[in-house]
Amino acid sequence: MKKYLFNVRYIAAVALLSFASCVNDDLPDVGDLEDITGPTPFYSFSDVSSSEFDCNDVELSANYDYFFQAGTNLAVNGTQYDWTVTPDTGLVLINKDLPILEQSIDAADATVVGIQSEIDKLEFKIPCESDPAKKAVMEQEVIKLKAQKAVAEASRSEETIALIAYYNEQIKNLPAATLQDREVIFGFPGPGVYDVSLKVTDNLGKSDVTLKTITVDQAVPTVPVPEISEAGFEDNDLFDGTGDGRDSWRVPSNAAWSPLGGGTTVPQINSNSELGSVPEGYQSAKFPSGGDRVAYQEIEVTPGATYVISYFTAFNLDNPGEMTLSILTPNTSSYAESLLTSNIIASRTESNDGRIADVFKKHAITFEAGTNESVIIFATNSGDEYRLDAFEISVKQ
Repeated sequence: MKKYLFNVRYIAAVALLSFASCVNDDLPDVGDLEDITGPTPFYSFSDVSSSEFDCNDVELSANYDYFFQAGTNLAVNGTQYDWTVTPDTGLVLINKDLPILEQSIDAADATVVGIQSEIDKLEFKIPCESDPAKKAVMEQEVIKLKAQKAVAEASRSEETIALIAYYNEQIKNLPAATLQDREVIFGFPGPGVYDVSLKVTDNLGKSDVTLKTITVDQAVPTVPVPEISEAGFEDNDLFDGTGDGRDSWRVPSNAAWSPLGGGTTVPQINSNSELGSVPEGYQSAKFPSGGDRVAYQEIEVTPGATYVISYFTAFNLDNPGEMTLSILTPNTSSYAESLLTSNIIASRTESNDGRIADVFKKHAITFEAGTNESVIIFATNSGDEYRLDAFEISVKQ
């Protein structure tokens, strides 16, 4: 057997040597074949548009900017890029480094920029605020913030001033963007359909073209995040610095909204002296086991939007019990009506089964506003004392 294997190996080796002896090393151009591979162009793009609307959703400004980045399959020197946009009327070319430098200025001047951001938020809300008391408070807050901004501007360090000047000089000296830039921002004149082609030419003069159709959508207002007043049931948390932590959670009528047919329905307040003992601040809402207390708050929403509302609960575990948090339509006018399926947009019931006494647990409800411009947050309990804290709401993207 070993002899047979040796013979096989020998035959194979001889065959390889014979093949090698037939190869002529003098054959012309062996190993030096002409490179006939041309470039394969491709590109990516991302929407970096910005827009501004007033509180009535009227467009104040819109920039339809898209960042384009070219590429090719070949890593060769002398590669050229040529962009073509059709139609190109009104097209603006922006150096890709401009937004980076502008953000660097904001970072260097973070204190002033942060204060200005708060001023902008308030000045956005003031024209559409219908409550004169709230409007007056916001106007005073703007005056206060503008004074703080002036102090912050006067207090800029020499280092900060120098850094801002440096970035502004960089912006001033930026070369103009061209259609031959590998990376460039196209400022489209407005919504529409555009053909964007990229031609790549390599250092041998070979080229190819790729084309995509880009749809630039009309800018739309950002869905505002609703405000939940006294979301953490803390004292002095109302817009004017007052409140006992539960003023925003009172029902319009005790008689109509009491589960037991009358009496006081507003939640009690449970206070803690140690920060961190409850999810937010020092206080939480307390609902005795008798089930005679409820929490009620109507909030504004945007029709058609979807929201996620989260909150924390804790039970005493003295008896079997549960709590229910419902999102109700704004036309719900009593406790009895809150039980009707037609008035319940979304609802979640938590049992104290398996819970740990006095340990808060986070829950969430997703709901759609539908055609409603407002909804009611409504909480009830039965059987066991429970506490409620730290509401948050976000727009589901």
